[in-house]
Amino acid sequence: MRKDMLAFVKTLVSIRTENPPGLNYRECVEVIATQLHQFGLRPEIINVPHDARSFPRYCLLASLGNGPKTLYFHGHYDVVPASGRACFSPRVKRGLLYGRGASDMKGGLVAMIYAVRMLQLLEVRLAGRVRLVFVPDEETGGARGTGYLFDKGYIGEDESAGMLMPEPTSGTVWNACRGAYSLLVKVKGKQVHVVLQHKGTNAFEQMLELSNALLKFKDSVEKRKTGYSVAAGESKNSILMLGGICKCGMSFNIVPGDCTFSIERRINPEENFTTEKNRLIDLLKRFRKRGMNISTTVLQEGESAGSSPDHYLGQSLAMSIRELHGRSPRFCMCPGLLEIRYYLKKGIPAYAYGPGLLSRAHHPDEYVRVQRIYDCASVYALTALRLLGEGAG
Repeated sequence: MRKDMLAFVKTLVSIRTENPPGLNYRECVEVIATQLHQFGLRPEIINVPHDARSFPRYCLLASLGNGPKTLYFHGHYDVVPASGRACFSPRVKRGLLYGRGASDMKGGLVAMIYAVRMLQLLEVRLAGRVRLVFVPDEETGGARGTGYLFDKGYIGEDESAGMLMPEPTSGTVWNACRGAYSLLVKVKGKQVHVVLQHKGTNAFEQMLELSNALLKFKDSVEKRKTGYSVAAGESKNSILMLGGICKCGMSFNIVPGDCTFSIERRINPEENFTTEKNRLIDLLKRFRKRGMNISTTVLQEGESAGSSPDHYLGQSLAMSIRELHGRSPRFCMCPGLLEIRYYLKKGIPAYAYGPGLLSRAHHPDEYVRVQRIYDCASVYALTALRLLGEGAG
């Protein structure tokens, strides 16, 4: 099936599902649904409510097998924005498939679909079901994708064996992730000509005062370290980053009337998410009380989460990887936010393992090694057999 798998990945990569804003979602889920129909599955496309200012959102569900015990194969089909059409013209060179989403994570989606196809063709009798769950909006927090499915009871209302997702884990298994609280902060001043600056309020200078306080806060935050393992070259420290977005002023001779910048807080699993979020909010409140005109917009919010590598699902996944590659994988914390958090919050074990490299995700020359797509399809199928095959424990 390798030729068909590669062709299908290319088809998905060529669909420009950029998020934001959420382009071509319907086209993508219909292409996936058509393929699943051809395999004899019965996919369900779920319309997620949206307002007139946003693009429509769709989730896709399909199952192989019957019974209450469910192993979820979960992934997202949205991709981060890319510059130019070339990123959506997939090409293979020296065994590498290039294109936006090849690594994160359309290659992984195809691996999961064809893992299910393998189980079909082998006529495996399952003591339960494998459930494909493909969602939008993971790149912007997941509220209108995975969050919606949990809120409406599409996930977690059965006896869950666990969840796997094909994030670009660089050969490791991610069993934990940091939380994220991302803010866009706007400091409002009063714009006047430079010669009348005594009648204005300089938003840039106020922003500097606020950012100095945030830098002191950053120093204390980033002294904390996680106890989870991390991949080589990654940091165990908690994170606070300023200025990923920074906009200010109209001209060199006009007192800036507003200044906007972002705050990116990444919270380790051992830290209390609500406490850390409130510490940041309280700092901003102190400056408001002093008369600074500050407004905020939440860009992203998601809790940290973690599970033991010793859980039966984690060990089943590790055994499948070892069976294929001859070595056991390392369990690590993802440095970013993962949708395993939705499942873990409901007590469902969840792990990420996929064909891509984290270093190539969101990269201008994003790629995935084609052989890794095939390998991961085998790993997912073997893991499903261990959990749900006839006679499985």
